[in-house]
Amino acid sequence: MDIESLKPGQRVRITQTIDRRDRDWQRVIVGVVQGVRPEKTASWFAHTKDGQYWVWRIRLAKDDGELTTINVDPHTRVELLDGEPTGA
Repeated sequence: MDIESLKPGQRVRITQTIDRRDRDWQRVIVGVVQGVRPEKTASWFAHTKDGQYWVWRIRLAKDDGELTTINVDPHTRVELLDGEPTGA
């Protein structure tokens, strides 16, 4: 799923994978999208004009009420659980 097409209120399952030598680590987070946007982050290796690196971030409300922010990377998989926003 295209990250930019996510809308507040959509319920999603996000799977993040950390690629390891012996085995991959996976984390699955389910929740309702509160917002999606690119944000600047400081990075010593970015070597960009202002020393910033842009990262897509998804703000989620988990089923237990916890709010969390997911940093999206090339190993992040997002699955839409219902088609229409729930009115977040």
